Amino acid sequence: MRITDKKTVFFDLDHTLWDFEKNSAFTFETILVKHNIGVEISEFIAQYVPINLKYWKLYRDGKITQQELRYQRFKEAFDILGFVIEDDMINLLSDDYIKYLPTYNYLYEGAVEVLEYLKPKYSLHIITNGFHEVQNGKLKNSNIHHYFETVTNSELAGCKKPNPAIYEYALRAAKAEKHTSIMIGDCIEADVQGALDYGLDAIYFNEFNKQTHTSIKQINHLLDLKNLL
Repeated sequence: MRITDKKTVFFDLDHTLWDFEKNSAFTFETILVKHNIGVEISEFIAQYVPINLKYWKLYRDGKITQQELRYQRFKEAFDILGFVIEDDMINLLSDDYIKYLPTYNYLYEGAVEVLEYLKPKYSLHIITNGFHEVQNGKLKNSNIHHYFETVTNSELAGCKKPNPAIYEYALRAAKAEKHTSIMIGDCIEADVQGALDYGLDAIYFNEFNKQTHTSIKQINHLLDLKNLL
């Protein structure tokens, strides 16, 4: 059913528009080869992906710092693989990961098409828990920055999704009203439930068709937004 009462659309970035896992895999291929790290890249990535999600949740919940996130996700992946590596090298790899990640810029299928479709109809904005310099680099290097009027990140807002304060900050920055705005993202906890708890309408980008409550608006492909907005 088409949503007709909205003027402002907020997007998450990673795993919603910007293909994080694909870009991350290319980044690991670059940095592990650069530093002659003797692990099978595909095996490392297979361990790293769920570990990264675990540590991002801890970071989102305020249980670890940014630096702990960046170090521990590498450390744990290497430990599981039984690969002995010095802390200095982990820190170097972590820094290089952040440096190279925004240089790979695969977007989800339909991302540009749907932004072109939405731009004349809505005011478009980003709300991300990612880090300021990294997220801005992703937007610019993937050439989608011009679609968005504001970019709210956790460093600017001083809190992370699903904290209601980040939505409040984003609405003020966008000069938008809550009742005429909607949030679109891939994380049911941070993007969708966080927005709904704040009183902001939301659409779940359910890429893998996970089971969720039938009351939640959802899409399985970005182009499905054309049927809703």
